Amino acid sequence: MSPPRVVIDTNVLLSSLLFHAGTLSWLRMAWQTHRVCPLVSRETMNELIRALSYPKFDLTDGEREDLLADFLPWCETVTISNPGKIPQCRDPFDRPFLQLALGAQADALVTGDKDLLAMTQTFPVPILTPRAFRKRLPPEGKPEKP
Repeated sequence: MSPPRVVIDTNVLLSSLLFHAGTLSWLRMAWQTHRVCPLVSRETMNELIRALSYPKFDLTDGEREDLLADFLPWCETVTISNPGKIPQCRDPFDRPFLQLALGAQADALVTGDKDLLAMTQTFPVPILTPRAFRKRLPPEGKPEKP
């Protein structure tokens, strides 16, 4: 059985990449062991690259490259030509994540963003917190049943 194809918002992704012992470090291991397949688009990757350059993270070019190398090889890149009708969202910067989730027919959009979580009842793709998404994954080390 294929791993769930998921869109991971930038803040969740940053937490899983930057904080090896943090509460979201399990997500990094999940994509690196093929328990999940992260989906990316040009727009969502540009957002990640921009965020990794924030002065507060104080990352060198090499460190940013290393972090991207810990993520990109496990991703499925999706080109969104016609994402369909995207519901209005409070934050226009969230729109690329909604477009990717809908256009790629993702299994979930994983986020801690309150603006996105407010759309759980109206968006056709499940919008889940990292905790809720983790509960849906099979236990580590146990293969999924076909």
